[in-house]
Amino acid sequence: MTRPQSRPLTPLLRPATVDLDEQGRLLVPGTRTPVPETRVAEQLARDLRIPRRATDVYVYVHGWQTSPAAADRAAGRLITRAAALHRTRPGHYPGLSAGFRPWCVVVRWPSSSLPSLGGYRRIRDRAHAMSARGQAGRVLGHLLGYLDQERGDPAVPGVLANRNGQYLHLVGHSFGGRFLCEAVQYAADRPAAPQVLGWSRPADPRRPFTVDSMLVFQMAAPRNAFEHLFPRLFAAGPLGAPLRGPLVLTHSRFDRATGFWHLRAEGRPGIGHSGVGAAPIRQFSTSLRPTGSPYPHAVLDHPLVNINADDVYRGGRAARLAPAGAHSDFQRPESAHLLLSLAAHSR
Repeated sequence: MTRPQSRPLTPLLRPATVDLDEQGRLLVPGTRTPVPETRVAEQLARDLRIPRRATDVYVYVHGWQTSPAAADRAAGRLITRAAALHRTRPGHYPGLSAGFRPWCVVVRWPSSSLPSLGGYRRIRDRAHAMSARGQAGRVLGHLLGYLDQERGDPAVPGVLANRNGQYLHLVGHSFGGRFLCEAVQYAADRPAAPQVLGWSRPADPRRPFTVDSMLVFQMAAPRNAFEHLFPRLFAAGPLGAPLRGPLVLTHSRFDRATGFWHLRAEGRPGIGHSGVGAAPIRQFSTSLRPTGSPYPHAVLDHPLVNINADDVYRGGRAARLAPAGAHSDFQRPESAHLLLSLAAHSR
């Protein structure tokens, strides 16, 4: 696996963190003490401060078998690689001509288990309980609302001028994609706010905010999840979620976690292995592009985009022998290129 150059993260790139317990409750930083639901917004406002110079705000949620420290490293590597790629190939991202200064919030949750079928089922059930029956969706919904409210003033020099100056992107891996989908659905219940941003998909002015893009690497969910688990994600009108930009999902047949393990746990492979199956909207499918091949706007400007990463997310020799296969093999220049392209086309 190609790794970014080893160097300290700048303060702007260093991720902030939000920790959840096994019930999806927000934890007081550095403790195992849950924050009362009535004080979640207050706690987030106390703990998180968006840098005023940031142009793009990312929320990253990790997946299976990821420790808190590993989650921080994964988010940091991906964002650092994207920033470095923008510096070396700015002409490929004309939408970012005014600069790309990302800041990331890492959402950490207890995802460790034995690397076995029983372990996979345990974390699958935990993720489902945390998001569907627990508080994770509500906590992340509060987080997205807080980040939207606190986006920088466009009058500040060096901050891009959309409605509030900064762009909001969601990035998930594996089960983390479930949390993000649930959070965006939860946000559909929040109060109204003005229309924002410029993808061709119509915006509902009653939505509290919009997510500018959503990228999920190797999602651990059934292929029909968008019909059954997230029915409001693509709904029109007041029942719909505030996802204005595209939802982009990668898949690779070398992903054993969502292939071999998901097949045995749920009777069929998952999205991360085979892509989205049945869905309530039309899909667009394409392949993960090398860094020298820009993504045209028309390729990504769809509500749901399947990205075939078979040629890239293959895993080395160690990954081929590992229980999860290439499930975590997304730390690639091509992944940073996709992330940057979504940010550029959000302008």
